[in-house]
Formats: sequence, structure tokens, C-alpha cells
Amino acid sequence: MLTVIITLLSISVVLFILSFFANDRMKKVEDQVEQLSMEMMQSNYQFGQKLKVLEEELLAEDLTGEIIKQNASSSHSKMDTIYSMYSKGFKPHYIAKQTNVDEQDVLLFIQQWDKKGVLS
Repeated sequence: MLTVIITLLSISVVLFILSFFANDRMKKVEDQVEQLSMEMMQSNYQFGQKLKVLEEELLAEDLTGEIIKQNASSSHSKMDTIYSMYSKGFKPHYIAKQTNVDEQDVLLFIQQWDKKGVLS
């Protein structure tokens, strides 16, 4: 009977000591889950940034289309379209692309308007 108790006691002490080393596997799993979570958050952030850029481009295209339609329907010249787009903050290269006018011509037109003091 005494040997059984001593055996059970020694087994329990060994298992107790081994239990401290078993936590290392859980720690590795926790680290992997944390790493995966960080990667997902980073990926989500990058996706959000790309989506934001695309939305801005689409919005700019929609606004440009509306400006061109408004100017075409009221029979304004391309110069009025260029002035309108420039005054709304569009860049010259984008204005040239949307109005099918050479970028240098757009820049010259903008410079002429600036010299005349029409643009602020």
C-alpha cells in the first residue's frame, strides 16, 4: 500500500513539473494567432487605402464627366471647360486627358488666365 502511494505521489510530481513545459506549445499557438491577426489588420488597412484611392478616382471622373456635359450642353468652348476644371482643383495633366487637349496647351491657357488676373 505504501509503495502505491509513493508511486502515485512521484507520478503526480513528475506530471506537475511537465505541466510547466506544456505551456510552451500554447504560447506558440497564441503567438501565431497574434501574428495572423496583425497581418489581417495590416492587409485590411492597405485594402482600405487602395479602395479610398479608387473611390477618389471614380469621383473625379464623375465630376469631370458632369463638367464636360454641362459645358457641352451650354455650348461653351474647351477653354471654358479647362478653366472650370482648373478652378475646381483638377491638375493640368488630368484636364488634358479629359478634354483631349495637349497638356502644354492646357498649361499655356492656365498661364494666360493667371497673367490676366482672372484666376486667383
